[in-house]
Amino acid sequence: MHVVSIDKQAINQMPLVNFPGRIHIINSIPQVKSVVTALRTAPLVGFDTETRPSFHRGERHNIALLQLSTHTDAFLIRLNKTGIPAYLKEYLEDKNYHKVGISTTDDFHQLTRACDMQPAGFIELQQMVKQYGITDMSLQKIYAILFQHKISKGQQLTNWEAPQLTESQQRYAAIDAWACLRIYERLKSGAFIPQESPYYHEIIEQQ
Repeated sequence: MHVVSIDKQAINQMPLVNFPGRIHIINSIPQVKSVVTALRTAPLVGFDTETRPSFHRGERHNIALLQLSTHTDAFLIRLNKTGIPAYLKEYLEDKNYHKVGISTTDDFHQLTRACDMQPAGFIELQQMVKQYGITDMSLQKIYAILFQHKISKGQQLTNWEAPQLTESQQRYAAIDAWACLRIYERLKSGAFIPQESPYYHEIIEQQ
């Protein structure tokens, strides 16, 4: 059985990913409306969310940040400040606008806790990569396999409800949504050939 997979040691030797576009922090409801108007012109958008981490049993936080990214612009919508206005809800529910993410079931669970909605038009990368023999399911590993660059996860467990997001948090959040877009387009382009990947190898199945 042949698969495509990568280990942490290989990833740690790779150069770090840099987000090449503009990052927009969205703090107000009027700003959200402008963002949705802009995104309706994009053929495909990368998607992710962030929630303040819980360090105590039973502690649970609402979704704090929604990231939507094109190739040139990442919009970081601070839902802890704006909520989910009707036009944002409509965009997330519209099957005609394509959004691509990873482990989206968890994101949908968080979104529907915050607002009664039925997300539609989403492409799930964890399902897509299986068609290419990729067995790793994390964004960091999939991106490393395709692009030989490392997505830093250093900001993952920071406070996403902080009064101001640090530059490191902004870059992390932007990259996570933008990377989903890049992965999808790389796979759809036909440029990735599993048999030619340095991470293509055989697994000996145990009898």
